[in-house]
Amino acid sequence: MSNAAEVTDNQWESAVLESDVPVLVDFWAEWCAPCRAMGPYVDKLAEEYEGKLKVLKINTQDNPEVPAKYGITAIPTFLLIKGGEVVKQMVGSQKYDELKNVVEANL
Repeated sequence: MSNAAEVTDNQWESAVLESDVPVLVDFWAEWCAPCRAMGPYVDKLAEEYEGKLKVLKINTQDNPEVPAKYGITAIPTFLLIKGGEVVKQMVGSQKYDELKNVVEANL
């Protein structure tokens, strides 16, 4: 079970844009091997920053509206959203320290 909650197109506004803490969103799909490889890092961030950062995953195959709205054309893609605005976008597999540094810089 992932520490990062799933979010859908329908939940996006309330779960992400209206969040009172920064949100790291993992755009992924079940068939994407690099996405699955990033899973432990995403879970670790969710656990480490509980209460300070919301960590969510959105399955791009099941929820096409949000990825289309944000121009997500490759997965995994990570968006860091603060105050309803994208403050950082990272595409492709990332090192844990790189993800953590982006989170730290935006808390």
